[in-house]
Amino acid sequence: MSTTIALAGKGGVGKTTVAGMAIKYLSQNQTGSILAIDADPSSNLNMVLGLDLEWTIGEIREGLLDKVQSSLVASGAAMGALPGGISKREYLEYEIRSSMAEGTRFDLIAMGRGEGQGCYCAVNHNLREVIDGLSRHYAYVVIDNEAGMEHLSRRTTRDVQHLLVVSDPTRRGLVAAQRIAAMRNELDIRIENAHLIVNRAADSELHPELQAFIEKLDLPLLGVIPADEDLAAFEFSGRPLVELGDDSPVYQAVSALLKQIL
Repeated sequence: MSTTIALAGKGGVGKTTVAGMAIKYLSQNQTGSILAIDADPSSNLNMVLGLDLEWTIGEIREGLLDKVQSSLVASGAAMGALPGGISKREYLEYEIRSSMAEGTRFDLIAMGRGEGQGCYCAVNHNLREVIDGLSRHYAYVVIDNEAGMEHLSRRTTRDVQHLLVVSDPTRRGLVAAQRIAAMRNELDIRIENAHLIVNRAADSELHPELQAFIEKLDLPLLGVIPADEDLAAFEFSGRPLVELGDDSPVYQAVSALLKQIL
């Protein structure tokens, strides 16, 4: 059975960085392979992991719909038929496997752009089944989500063992984190544990007013990740963050957080 870790948080709080450090920790300290799913349309988790990304699930989905439509116009075939008799499920599984970026201990698939015009219900159903089927072959699945949580159940039907909601050390960021966490009760998937992570803190100890505000949230604080100049230098140069040294304060903090929950 695999363990699924999902990250969420408003834009700009560093959840993709935390996802990258989590994958680095898992690859170095846990047995079994890791599947990273970049569910953010901006699709930049591959840069954090140092992997090339040739195409995304969004592009595969649009390609499938184009093929179905072309087949329908050309032959009058029933909606859903593809040339050569291949099923939509088979087409998606082949294309998704082909699109996967492979690392040493982890693989990556990126969801890419959102849906355009047209009906996506049947395609999204097949996508969930294919992605869930692939996920079962991995010990860990790490999902880097969009700013909110509303699309998570459209990506997977899997239970999530740990939801990590990332915030910056501000009152606005924490309010946004609470709103995102509240959505977990509205999803079609079961989230077993939810945790708050405060990222880019100037000190290991939060301001007393922020600490008091956090204690009132329906979201327990897992820990704090410090701001780090070395990480900023990596960001400016475009160097993959997984190449940060094990002595990096950010990596050390994320490692300590994951040791608590795994």
